[in-house]
Amino acid sequence: MSDNKTTAAEFLSFALGDEQYGVDILKVQEIRGYDAVTRLPDAPEYIKGVINLRGTIVPVIDLRLKLRLKEARYDAFTVMIVLNVEDRVVGIVVDSVSDVIPLNPEQIRPTPEFGASVDTRFISGIGTVDDRMLILLDIETLIDSADLTEHTAEAEAA
Repeated sequence: MSDNKTTAAEFLSFALGDEQYGVDILKVQEIRGYDAVTRLPDAPEYIKGVINLRGTIVPVIDLRLKLRLKEARYDAFTVMIVLNVEDRVVGIVVDSVSDVIPLNPEQIRPTPEFGASVDTRFISGIGTVDDRMLILLDIETLIDSADLTEHTAEAEAA
């Protein structure tokens, strides 16, 4: 056996509109149907609210709104992906979950430069599988930018 083989990373793929996105499977705690959330006063529109997940108050972000995509729609396929990011548990709402995709390092391309008009902070790269492209999210940067700490602290105090 050769030790110099590069290892594949696995990504949970999900849809937002017509596009496929991916998040590192190791950050995924669970996948659940979208439930009602407790709305927080004065929270940004993309923070849907919080849920009580087995005693843990979990902030919920609508990823469509956070990424400034078209208006979110909620239907039978809408899913909440519960992530464990930097010792924080966060829920993200997506249109649907597809599958787990292994990607070798050579299948991951760097994020293209678009100039100042396009915010690519939340994209860690583009995964390519056959003729599919997967927008790989830098979930840590996304969660850090969401300003969840203050709103979750308010919810836990309530």
